Amino acid sequence: MNTKVPVGKKIRSLRESKQMEIEVLAERAQLSVEQIKAIEEDGPLPGLAPLIKIARVLGVRLGTFLDDQQSVGAVVSRAEDEHESVRFSNHASSGHESMIYHSLSDGKDNRHLEPFVIDILPNENPKFDLSTHEGEEFIYVLEGQVEINYGKTTYVLDKGDSIYYDSIVKHHVHGFNGQKARILAVVYTPI
Repeated sequence: MNTKVPVGKKIRSLRESKQMEIEVLAERAQLSVEQIKAIEEDGPLPGLAPLIKIARVLGVRLGTFLDDQQSVGAVVSRAEDEHESVRFSNHASSGHESMIYHSLSDGKDNRHLEPFVIDILPNENPKFDLSTHEGEEFIYVLEGQVEINYGKTTYVLDKGDSIYYDSIVKHHVHGFNGQKARILAVVYTPI
C-alpha cells in the first residue's frame, strides 16, 4: 500500500458537507483564504499546525484527514507495510516538501495521539517559520541529528535523544545543518 492521502480533497469535502464557505473556515482557523485554497487543491502542505486548526474548526480529529479506515480495537503497524501518509513543507518559505510522514495509527478511531515515523529530507537552504498549535509533541531521533527551535531556545538532538514539549509554544523541527534525519513523533491534539 503506497498511496498518498488526498488531504485537500477530504478537507474540501468536509467543509462543503457542513455548508461552510472557504472564507468562514479561513477566519475561524486563523488562516488566509489563499492558504485554505492551496491546501484544498492538494498543494504543498505547510505543516501540522494549519491542519490541526482546520480539524478543530470542522469538528474532526486530525487523523480524519490522514486515513479512511476506522477500528475500535488495537491497531498494529507492521514494518513491512510502512507507507507514506502525507508530505509537508513544514513551514519552509520556499514551499519545498521537507518531511514525509508515515502514520503508525491508520484506522484507529477516536484517537487523540498521532504517532508518526517522519523522514526529514535534506535541505540545503533551510528557511522556515515557527508554528504553534494546541497540544503536546514527543520526538525521538531514530537516525541523524535534529534541530528543534522551541521558543527562544534551540536544541540539537542526536540518535537516541528525545524531547517532549507543549506545542502552543512556537517551534520548528528540521534536520541539523539541513541534513536528512528520521524521527518518531507523537502529537497529542485535544478535541
